[in-house]
Amino acid sequence: MSVALEHLAPPGGWLSTEAPRLPPLRHAELNWPLRTLLGAAGKWGKSRTGTEVVPDVFLLLLRAPTLFKPWLHFASRLMPYGTLDRRDAELMILRVGWNCRCRYEWGQHVQIGLRAGLSEAEIARVAEGATAPGWSPLRAALLRACDELHADRQIAATTWDTLAAHYDAAQLIEVTMLIGHYQMLAGVLNSAALPLEAHTEAALRHP
Repeated sequence: MSVALEHLAPPGGWLSTEAPRLPPLRHAELNWPLRTLLGAAGKWGKSRTGTEVVPDVFLLLLRAPTLFKPWLHFASRLMPYGTLDRRDAELMILRVGWNCRCRYEWGQHVQIGLRAGLSEAEIARVAEGATAPGWSPLRAALLRACDELHADRQIAATTWDTLAAHYDAAQLIEVTMLIGHYQMLAGVLNSAALPLEAHTEAALRHP
C-alpha cells in the first residue's frame, strides 16, 4: 500500500474508536440461531490459527438479530449484487466513508475496492473529491452526488441530469439508495465506535 494512501484522513480526522461503545459479539456468544443468520451472510476465510474470520460489522449487527437478516438481504441487492458497475459503487462507498469520517467503512472498502479493480491512485483521489483531475464526467457526478446527499439531503439538479444521461430510473434510485444506505451504516459504526479489525489495518499498511 502506498504511503500516501495509508495515511489519508478526512478533515477533522477519523472519528475515534478508542473506546468502543458496543463491541461485536464474540464467537463464543454465537448460539445456533445466530450462527444460522451469520451463515446467510456468506463464507469466510480462516486466520493463520484456523479461526474463522468474520467481519466485525456482522458480529456487531447480529446484536439485533431480527434486523440482521432483512438488512443483509437489502444490503446485498446494493453490493455486491447491484446493477451498477462495481468499481463505481465502491468509489461511492469510499466517498461516503470519507464524508462520514468512518474509519471502519473506509478501511474495509479500500480492500474491497482494490479487489473490484480500483487502483490505489483512484482510491487516493476519492479523498480529493469530484473536482480532482482524472475523473470521467460520470464518476465526478457520482462523487458529487455523495457530497450533495451528505450536505443537503438532495442530489443537485445538474448532478442528477448528468446521472440521468447514463442511468435509467431504477439505477438512479439505486445510486441514491446506495449512498443513503452506507451513510446509515457509517452512522451505526461511528456511534458504536467500532474499530477496524487489526488484520485489516495491517493489510492497509502491508498488502
